Parts: sequence; structure tokens; C-alpha cells
Amino acid sequence: MKLSAKARYGLKVMCYLAKHEGEGPISLPAIASEIDASEKYAEQIILALRKANLVQATRGVSGGYYIENADKISVGSILRTLEDDLVIVDCISDANCCPNKSSCSTHVVWENLYKEINGFLDSMSLTSIIRK
Repeated sequence: MKLSAKARYGLKVMCYLAKHEGEGPISLPAIASEIDASEKYAEQIILALRKANLVQATRGVSGGYYIENADKISVGSILRTLEDDLVIVDCISDANCCPNKSSCSTHVVWENLYKEINGFLDSMSLTSIIRK
């Protein structure tokens, strides 16, 4: 499994916002500069994170983006937002994908792997990873 650039940059955005939690909104140009990406790309990532209510925004001259409660935001919730729920094989998310799902000897492997990956990622909060 390989994570997309969008997921990697999204986690960088969230870590940056977590490091500055409580300091007020951070502008899009500042965020883009921090993660070394274009403003357009950073905005696409932030829009997805906003849609999932992981990032808040304020408008105006001193507006920008911020997060609240970084200690309650898991790495898993961020990556699932940006990586189609981290589904590693179609039969995990699509009940109609495989007609032999109940008798498939490999399904249990994929299901357990999915649970382990998500459990591991959910065990880490933004606060815990920025402190390391």
C-alpha cells in the first residue's frame, strides 16, 4: 500500500496547524510555503479537510485556517479523509465486489490488515506526533 502525495501533504498541513493551535488562523500562502506546495494544491487539501470538519476557516484580512483539539484528531481520521477510507482492497468496502466473499480464504487477511492499519493510525493523535 502506498499513500498518495495528497495524504502525505495533508498530514503535514495538519501537523503545521496543530503546532500553531490557539495562535489564530494561518493564511493559505503560509501553509503552502510550509509544506512546500502550490497554494492551489494546498487549498484542495484544506477543502477536503474542511469538508470532514477537521479544519476550520475564518474569512477576511486576518483570516485563514486553524484546528481545534489537536489531541482529539487522529492520524487515521486525516488519512481516511484523503485516501478514500484507506480501503486496501475493494472487497472491504464493496459488498457486491466479490460473489465468493463468504468462502474466500484471503478475505480474512485483507479485513484484518485493514483493521490493524486503521487501529494503529487511530491510536496516534496529532498532538502525539508533533511532540516526537
